Amino acid sequence: MRNTKYVFVTGGVASSLGKGIVAASLAKLLAARGLRVTIQKFDPYINIDPGTLNPYEHGECYVTEDGAETDLDLGHYERFLGIHTSKANNVTTGKIYNTVITKEREGAYLGKTVQIVPHITDEIKRRMLLLGRTGRFDVVITEVGGTVGDMESQPFVEAIRQLQWELPEEDFMSIHLTMVPYLRAAKELKTKPTQHSVRMLQQSGVSPDIIVCRTEKNLPADMKRKIAQFCNVKPGHVIQSIDARSIYEVPFNLQGENLDGMVVEHFGLECAPEADLTKLRSFLDRLFHPKREVDVALVGKYVELQDAYKSIQESFIHAGASLECKVNVHSVRAEQITAETAPKLLGKMDAVLVAPGFGERGLEGKISAVKYARENNIPFFGICLGMQMAVVEFARDVLGLKEAASTELYPETPYPVIDLMEDQKTTTVKGGTMRLGAYDCLLKKGSLAYRLYGTDKISERHRHRYEFNDAYRADMEKAGLIVTGENPDTGLVEIVEIPSHPFFIAVQFHPELKSTPEVPQPIFKGFIEAAIERHSAQ
Repeated sequence: MRNTKYVFVTGGVASSLGKGIVAASLAKLLAARGLRVTIQKFDPYINIDPGTLNPYEHGECYVTEDGAETDLDLGHYERFLGIHTSKANNVTTGKIYNTVITKEREGAYLGKTVQIVPHITDEIKRRMLLLGRTGRFDVVITEVGGTVGDMESQPFVEAIRQLQWELPEEDFMSIHLTMVPYLRAAKELKTKPTQHSVRMLQQSGVSPDIIVCRTEKNLPADMKRKIAQFCNVKPGHVIQSIDARSIYEVPFNLQGENLDGMVVEHFGLECAPEADLTKLRSFLDRLFHPKREVDVALVGKYVELQDAYKSIQESFIHAGASLECKVNVHSVRAEQITAETAPKLLGKMDAVLVAPGFGERGLEGKISAVKYARENNIPFFGICLGMQMAVVEFARDVLGLKEAASTELYPETPYPVIDLMEDQKTTTVKGGTMRLGAYDCLLKKGSLAYRLYGTDKISERHRHRYEFNDAYRADMEKAGLIVTGENPDTGLVEIVEIPSHPFFIAVQFHPELKSTPEVPQPIFKGFIEAAIERHSAQ
């Protein structure tokens, strides 16, 4: 059996250059050559996971099938590769220290002084090699968060330095992503930031095999040679990652730079001579050449930050492309929506999605958005908290329970139509204790959900503590809000619909987490179809 190959992706100059997209694109290219590939993310923050982080801090919290709350880059990995990641694919400094301190308390270090080197770095290395040692992968790509030179990243870079020395040369590769800025005043591309970034990495003992330059302008060949010479890498191993129209175009750009070819050659891998990207090419053709367009309102609390709803935004792209439709997403702050402002903010929309979230801020705005969509027959889709607010709105306005609410925010409400799950009532720890990961859901035959999925049993991912209160189910259904999906083991309500409405569906789970370019999520696809119908009828 051949050894697993390890690729380490670091970044410099600035954050948000797109290490995750470069790593995912390389993985896509290698997988499209027939290799078994996985990606993992090592984040330098001390939180155990992003589960307790505000989206303004770190973007959306992505949830895996096995219930891990992870960095949003794992969403990119899954969407590009069409695979399921797991708890093992996202490691933080917090997890590393938590493991080492627990072992120290158990006496595992035999009285030794516990230090960053070797104890922390040994645990980092163990986790970096963990997936490779399962024997399930030919290549493991490890993305390290942050930038080289950050204090928090130093233990990770040191661990990579040690692995560069410990692993056989043909099993190790380092890729460094930097920025080559274009100064408009001087009309010049500048390589100095890249040179400084690589020098800083080399001073830490890690020598990159490939330098990927993020740029908005094409890098001339002589500039690539200059970077290679000053940064001590092979000629031809400096490549560009130019700004793309879509993140899904990046694999083609990097293929044109021969990134996958250099990796395959370095490792001596036997695989197909070229990546087969036929399906991705077809997706891009539909994405770039739409035949129609619709306007969709995304109502949420964190709309100022694009990454806060990253998976939802991507799901719109996937669904729209499958229907040859450009989806214009209009981010609407929930706090701005009232009965008076709703016509102006939502009246011209072809569909309304009320997004997930936590906390009291913006709740009444979400309820007003649900009411406006319901009363004006605008296609409506609610996710997680969006589903809960749809239930609250229906209880208040249709059932006449004016004080109906969720006990998450109004514990004394006389009508707790959304209430805390029974197993959550004794929980005091916040991190990692919600209902997390994939759960089965049985669909009611003949329902909208059943029609969209084309089956009566599905599995979707969850991240919540509160649920539909079954005590109000009979009254809700009698008034027209029907439960059409529930968990077969617990009976928890997963989906509600209003059959008399052109398109009104709300779900407790997060369907956006399983959408990919090649397999768009069924509810999102149906939602955009309904938006197209409304747009055509106007």
